Amino acid sequence: MTLANRMEVLGTETAFEVFAKAKALEAQGKDVVHLHIGAPDFETPPNIVEAGRKALADGYHKYTPAKGLPELREAVVDNVREYRGAEIDADNVLIVPGGKPTMFYAIMMFGEPGKEIVYPNPGFPIYESLIHWSGAKPVPYGLPEERGFSFSAEDVLAKITPQTSLLIVNTPANPTGGVVPRSEMDALVAGLEQHPHVTILCDEIYSRQLYDGEEHVSILQYDSVRDRAIMLDGWSKTYAMTGWRLGYGVWPADLVAHAERLQINSSSCANAATQVAAIEAMRGPQGAVDEMLEAFDVRRKIIHEELNAIPGFSCVMPKGAFYAFPNTSGTGISSRVLEDELLNVAGVACLAGTSFGDFGEGYMRFSYANSAENIREGLRRVRAHLEQRGS
Repeated sequence: MTLANRMEVLGTETAFEVFAKAKALEAQGKDVVHLHIGAPDFETPPNIVEAGRKALADGYHKYTPAKGLPELREAVVDNVREYRGAEIDADNVLIVPGGKPTMFYAIMMFGEPGKEIVYPNPGFPIYESLIHWSGAKPVPYGLPEERGFSFSAEDVLAKITPQTSLLIVNTPANPTGGVVPRSEMDALVAGLEQHPHVTILCDEIYSRQLYDGEEHVSILQYDSVRDRAIMLDGWSKTYAMTGWRLGYGVWPADLVAHAERLQINSSSCANAATQVAAIEAMRGPQGAVDEMLEAFDVRRKIIHEELNAIPGFSCVMPKGAFYAFPNTSGTGISSRVLEDELLNVAGVACLAGTSFGDFGEGYMRFSYANSAENIREGLRRVRAHLEQRGS
């Protein structure tokens, strides 16, 4: 068989590779603490599960409209109004099978040879993978630790050229837990008004995972760029529905039909019963969301304290999502070597910062979407391994 050349440039998501390695080790009898995967360890709230079960019993077994059930798109409209303070039209909402299709459609729509796409680094690895796949040139911008892993609007705007077709923003951010403050978003949008040829994709999948009174600033709040702004969100993180595979994009009126065509050509539509469950998630009680966030906050403080107690590690307090991104340069060990040693020797699954781009060297990502007990045990193993290694 001869594969197309483009398969050589398609990357992957290391979290799933490490997960597979960890499972293989567990099958051999090794005990592994999982601090790598970006999935809440909570069960989907019972009211949502019951809505999905009832939908199957009620006959939601067929295709839905490619854009999604009208009732669900209306629920998204109300949710965006409540949690982002923005008014959108249900016709501009596209329900998709997971969070990734929205970024896939956007990058395929604007990426081609001769174009440039500006994206965060360290950042979600699928951004860079898909940019390469599209044929566009990846242009990374940094998220400095000293800025709390937020960007400088001035730095981002300096990356834009006449060839720039798409700018990707992620807040709250994976892998860093950084949150972009309103002042930087204001400055970014003001600068983008001078670059009308640039479309913006804002990945806001962690919009409800915020701590210490941090504010989520959505791209949808800015009227001056609304006609070229794509917003990505979904149900996986907020409602512990990772396995239900459902997300949505809010698209400008000029782009939504193109996104719908991409959906029809790839997956037809999202799962019918899952869409019904998602209506219940958004319209039903939100107490479980608050309880999960409270638990994440407790774990966030634990992991921050424990990481800073490890020699050679230093960690800023995460402001959003459920990841800590400690600086490990003090260990003198490269991120990839440290990832391998911690998994194979210490029995701790975590991710090298370089899994999220070259700017991640000297950092590791630890997920605190696990119990406080497991977090403490995992970091005890990390500390013990480094002490033994240095002795």
